[in-house]
Amino acid sequence: MDTILLAFYIVTFLFGIVIGSFLNVCIYRIPEKENIVKVRSHCMNCGHLLQWYELVPLLSYLFLGGKCRKCKAKISVQYPLVEALNGILYVGVFMINGINVDSLLYCLLTSALLVLSIIDFRTYEIPIGINIFILTVGLIHTVLHYRDWLNYVIGFFAVSVFLYLIILVTKGRGIGGGDMKLMAVCGLILGWKEIIFAFLLGCIIGSVVHLIRMRVSKCDHVLALGPYLSIGVFISMLWGSDLITWYLGQFL
Repeated sequence: MDTILLAFYIVTFLFGIVIGSFLNVCIYRIPEKENIVKVRSHCMNCGHLLQWYELVPLLSYLFLGGKCRKCKAKISVQYPLVEALNGILYVGVFMINGINVDSLLYCLLTSALLVLSIIDFRTYEIPIGINIFILTVGLIHTVLHYRDWLNYVIGFFAVSVFLYLIILVTKGRGIGGGDMKLMAVCGLILGWKEIIFAFLLGCIIGSVVHLIRMRVSKCDHVLALGPYLSIGVFISMLWGSDLITWYLGQFL
């Protein structure tokens, strides 16, 4: 790996962890209906307003020993984990997909999927604002790939219409409206083949993992599907086309 490319990946990681810090704000504030921009960062326990040196991604958590400087309450390990994971995923996207505009859009999608996954896992709801953000990314992606626009428009409906029918038949008990919207907006980015693959993959992963969780931790049978659909979307985004080609090749 040459020096320039290595420097690019380092900068990408640093940018990713900075964005990851903002993602933590979204994860905590969106479910609480708090403003994610105007309200200053503060300790969730005592309300202490954080100074700039307490907001440095990863490093502040380490220097503070994982505790609030004011009240010494423990800071959730989620903060550094989300920051680090977002940085790593950004680097992964560029390494696998190349340095191009699509990779930049994929990074934005990745961050949105990370936020909605944690929120949905905790609350069983996918905030509409996140789906609107992904819709915006999808529209930009479709415009950039206008020659193949039909593929992405079909992708918008390919899975979402099926899920809408399930919602109608089960009267909302079979699957959530947020999952339907998520598959629609992600279809604008992936296209119809890849979004179908992402949905099937997400359902398989979700079923297996949740059965294990029910067995091991005795968790409720109710499944938050958003995190697993997000994993399916991420995998399909980077490897979907190759995996589909490989799979079909086994029968041709």
